[in-house]
Amino acid sequence: LPILGERGTGKELVARFCHDCGPRREKPFVTLNCAAFNDDLLCSELFGHEEGAFTGAKKGGKIGLFELANHGTIFLDEIGDISNSVQVRLLRVLENKEVMRVGGDRIVPVDVRVISSTHKDLTGEVRAGRFRKDLYYRLAVLRLGLPPLRRRWEDVPDLLAPLLRQYRKAPACLTPGMRERIKSHTWPGNIREFNSLMESY
Repeated sequence: LPILGERGTGKELVARFCHDCGPRREKPFVTLNCAAFNDDLLCSELFGHEEGAFTGAKKGGKIGLFELANHGTIFLDEIGDISNSVQVRLLRVLENKEVMRVGGDRIVPVDVRVISSTHKDLTGEVRAGRFRKDLYYRLAVLRLGLPPLRRRWEDVPDLLAPLLRQYRKAPACLTPGMRERIKSHTWPGNIREFNSLMESY
């Protein structure tokens, strides 16, 4: 399940909701921002590594997120940013339902539901040769698009109410003029920007 949308539209919240409402809800839900790591560290985070697998490898090795999420869900944020070599390894895990730690020689079976997200147009990335077609079709059994906040003005009252409660602010603190400014702003940071404003107001 790839969740498509601009940054800050709440893709991780939707992924968490999908997990919490599904049959794996009692099992782990783990997340990883794929754009935050280079290839070596990303493979180590996803698949784990054995002691001495590379310079700086953790003593005793490290379990990967696929093993941690066994029987649960792994949410891969910004999957459109991973390199071809990592895409190949990820595809193998999805097809064979097994992982091998970096520097290891033991196969570990895993049963994990993968939810991914990206702000990129994955079909365009496939056409450009930057994202593997076979991996895309593995992930894109069901696609979910999240519109940006500027196209969801009807959601603003529903977003305001819980944020005001969360930050212990009275609804009256927002004057009609402020509400109009909120509505006229384009919100390039989407819900994340909206949340930060309400927290700091």
